[in-house]
Amino acid sequence: MNPFLFVGYRSMGSVLIFIFFSSLIISSWPSYGFDPLDPNANITIKWDLLQSASSSNDLRLTLYNFQLYRHVEPPGWKLNWDWKGDEVIWGMWGAEATEQGDCSAFKGGQLPHCCEKSPVIVDLLPGAPYNIQSQNCCKGGVLSSMIQDPSRYAATFQMSVGGGGNYSDFTMPENFTLGLPGYTCGDAHEVKPSRYPADSGRRWTQALRTWKVTCIYSQFISSATPKCCVSLSAFYNQTIVPCPKCSCRCQGQPGAKCVKPGETPSMLEQKHDPNEETPSNVRCSQHMCPIRVHWHVKESYKLYWRVKMTVTNLNILKNYSQWNLVVLHPNLRSITQVFSFNYSPLNQYGIINDTGMFWGIQYYNDMLLQAGESGNVQSEMLLNKDPGIFTFREGWGFPRKISFNGDECVMPPPDDYPRLPNYAHRKFISSFIAIFSLFLVVMF
Repeated sequence: MNPFLFVGYRSMGSVLIFIFFSSLIISSWPSYGFDPLDPNANITIKWDLLQSASSSNDLRLTLYNFQLYRHVEPPGWKLNWDWKGDEVIWGMWGAEATEQGDCSAFKGGQLPHCCEKSPVIVDLLPGAPYNIQSQNCCKGGVLSSMIQDPSRYAATFQMSVGGGGNYSDFTMPENFTLGLPGYTCGDAHEVKPSRYPADSGRRWTQALRTWKVTCIYSQFISSATPKCCVSLSAFYNQTIVPCPKCSCRCQGQPGAKCVKPGETPSMLEQKHDPNEETPSNVRCSQHMCPIRVHWHVKESYKLYWRVKMTVTNLNILKNYSQWNLVVLHPNLRSITQVFSFNYSPLNQYGIINDTGMFWGIQYYNDMLLQAGESGNVQSEMLLNKDPGIFTFREGWGFPRKISFNGDECVMPPPDDYPRLPNYAHRKFISSFIAIFSLFLVVMF
């Protein structure tokens, strides 16, 4: 047998074994997404069993948005689960079920609040009647990120559930969902019972039992296509690098609806259910993204350099409330001043401080209006020129990554970044040297 053929068989066998074990490893990975800039990000639903009687169980549910920069915007969360038995919700405070369901089995007296096997629960709107409110409720389902507004990152409601007898017999439901694109919820697991302060902290009460459900976000599950893109420019180069073509969609693709300049969508398209996600209908462009972020290296001083950021909303049907940007750039550790935006560093890994979060100022530019209604917000910032690392060469002045509302934006290829004026000459010389060297090798 040819020894080289034998070696080839052995190599092919090694490759097949490697592919097999690689597929096993990949199949064991979790289906949700992991965000290295916010490794502990999740939405946690805590269930506290406060009181139990022979006819009902009193429960308190709290939703916590443990995400640094990803928030829940209108129309808000819609919590859903499946009861394992014949439970019904007799009363609810701080939230409500969207459907009462078939309660014909209950004769006379007051009917339950919800008899659905799979109830869908929504937050109450601000200004709801006081008698149906609960503490920390009534935000319309909106949850702020932990950095933007720590006082509004949680929501609470209470309910009285029939059936179950003693609390030790209470059975947690299953199949939890949040009604938010991209979120996947796990199973409930029991934890140490929660404690609550009373009488100004002099007394503590305790839940009978406590469970937690954790929901994780994945951009890949949320949308099959990106939602934003980045364009670049600099004072030292007349070239404006646009968003890459077909960043989010391509014109002419199925479902890629857009409105040409000067046109407006029909009234039927403009009307949509306020309780549902706003449909995507964007201005026609080569990139077809609803959000474009433009980064412009504006000026260079002796000790500082200035950047201008502009966020443009090309979605003609949707306003973005409490929007935010997350930018990855090595010089953010030396940021000096930010104009017109709020700013907070995202220092998740000790001494590495190259990521920051930008968001609007309340009542000034925290609402990014839809296209056609001044649909852009902009800011400038000053960064100190760090000795030893600062340069405008090789596209260093541009960000490595930008995310809008927690979703990563499509960046232009590094080869297209605006270059310094002498770069073309250096590139020509390098190409000439490479070609000449190859010629010498071939000849000699």
